[in-house]
Amino acid sequence: MRELIRAGAAAMGIALPDDAPDKLVIYHEMLVETNRVMNLTRVPDDPAEAVDRNYLDSLAPLAAPQLMDGVKTLCDVGTGAGFPGVPLSIARPDIHVVLMDSLGKRVKFLQGVIDRLNLNAEAVHIRAEDAAKLPDYRDRFDLAVARAVAALPTLCELTLPFVKAGGRFIAYKGPSLDEELAQSGAILKRMKSECLETPRVAFPGRDWDHRLCVVRKNAPTPASFPRKAGEAGRNPILR
Repeated sequence: MRELIRAGAAAMGIALPDDAPDKLVIYHEMLVETNRVMNLTRVPDDPAEAVDRNYLDSLAPLAAPQLMDGVKTLCDVGTGAGFPGVPLSIARPDIHVVLMDSLGKRVKFLQGVIDRLNLNAEAVHIRAEDAAKLPDYRDRFDLAVARAVAALPTLCELTLPFVKAGGRFIAYKGPSLDEELAQSGAILKRMKSECLETPRVAFPGRDWDHRLCVVRKNAPTPASFPRKAGEAGRNPILR
């Protein structure tokens, strides 16, 4: 698995710290072990698929270094088992990463990963809608990310309140991105934000349609956002 990580990252043009493959393997082993007693996430049985689908996919923004220019703080909203925040923290130890999730058992697992790997990160057990009202998190981060959390109109409301004016949000998406982006104009406007680009992610030997939606936030979050817990998912702003 270490060699798969090294070779895959190199093929994608991603420069990793020397200890990153070892740390990613330890993280994978902790994930597999914990998944035996609690359902954190799906872990592919094939090591090559696990490397590509979970670890290299999480690292995809690093293949375009300009996406990470100036990033010193990152919030992974709805991180789940730690994707993409843990691999990004391993690959970029200079960035302080906040792993945010509403499920306590996931946060406990993530804190164990942080402690074991000595990551520049913290795991926070809180709903995004509640965290975004707190001064420690609101309009504070250079970058927010989200992977496999919700449709883009919902994600924009949940994630953009964490991003400082001038910062960015990156949504990890697939073939549905064009449709979701077409539905996101209203919420982007209300959140004082705009989509900058939607680059495709190329995995050597794979034909997966993985894409990144890169959004820039131009002004602080309006006071009315985010709405109360669950509202962004039940009633996304589409017009």
